[in-house]
Amino acid sequence: MALNSQDIARVANLARLELRPDETERVLGQLNGFFALVEQMNAVNTEGVAPLAHPAAVLGQVALRLREDIASEPNQRDISQVSAPAVERGLFLVPKVIE
Repeated sequence: MALNSQDIARVANLARLELRPDETERVLGQLNGFFALVEQMNAVNTEGVAPLAHPAAVLGQVALRLREDIASEPNQRDISQVSAPAVERGLFLVPKVIE
């Protein structure tokens, strides 16, 4: 799929963008380059390849070096809420802004 200058003008109009002629040519080249890359990726045969839920899933049984999920800072909620105008049960109270 290749775009032309009229396509760029239409997209710019829909997006409420004002492009100068030199910008139009630059954007045209960038978008056509993007579509060429997409076409190249679509040409790859992926028959029989299961989709991955996460890139690390391809590693299989390899253990990832992730840090332990532990709290490293003490709970300072009470100290943080001292200057709040209104607090209830550990929560900041704010005025209602939507009726």
